[in-house]
Amino acid sequence: MAYYTHLISAGQLQALQAGGAPLMVFDCSFDLAEPAKADAVYAERHIAGARQAHLERDLSAHTPTEALNGGRHPLPRREQFAAWLSRVGFTNAMQAVVYDRNGCNYCARLWWMLKWAGHDAVAVLDGGLQAWQAAGGALESGSAPDVAAASFQLRPMLRRLALIDEIAAQLGSSRQTLIDARAAPRFRGEVEPLDPVAGHIPGALNRPFSDNFDANGCFKPHDQLRSEFERLLAGRDPTGVVNYCGSGVSAVPNVLAMELAGYAPTALYGGSWSEWSRTPGLPVARN
Repeated sequence: MAYYTHLISAGQLQALQAGGAPLMVFDCSFDLAEPAKADAVYAERHIAGARQAHLERDLSAHTPTEALNGGRHPLPRREQFAAWLSRVGFTNAMQAVVYDRNGCNYCARLWWMLKWAGHDAVAVLDGGLQAWQAAGGALESGSAPDVAAASFQLRPMLRRLALIDEIAAQLGSSRQTLIDARAAPRFRGEVEPLDPVAGHIPGALNRPFSDNFDANGCFKPHDQLRSEFERLLAGRDPTGVVNYCGSGVSAVPNVLAMELAGYAPTALYGGSWSEWSRTPGLPVARN
């Protein structure tokens, strides 16, 4: 079976469902200001058959010993992530489709984590829940039904995680280009609603993740994304790009957008600004 690795449209997902393809859909909707609200939002309305993937409960580490990095949403170890996939019934033979109702702010995290776990058959629902509803896709409410546990096996990583020591060691080197996905006022250090220090990692470029989408909430076309990233990079080597944001979540739409633009997969700095700003002795830039 051909599978989807980056984006999938509402119509394509409907066709997969109608054809009985081995498939699991994940609702990654979230609210940073009110994390508990995610459960109520999911219960109120989600794609029929979709399972919930909660950013803090399911897709982040809960203790320092479980975490691979610091910051507000540290990544769990791959083995722990694989154990969660197994508990919710996901297997290596399935196509994964991830979505949210937040402009792809959260669902790309699970897209990246599955790639990192070695699973290539994962795609973001382009346009999110809004596109699904506009296409007349089936919805349901309530909690997800219980499913039998399965066995998901880790495979070689398909995406690269960059850690803080690497970022610091390469700071100022032409071999590393940092792209910050936060909104421009946070990047410039004018405001900081979440982390202890305002600003950005010295030398970083700014590409707010929301710049990747059109007025309908879908990713911009290949040529437009390519032109915009070429202008941002201004001749810098794209293979040295490391994407980051506040806590390693909203940076992933930039990772995905660069691939849609035709670039090879770039690295993700999982700890991002929330880790960097909490680490004594590291430099901060404001402009």
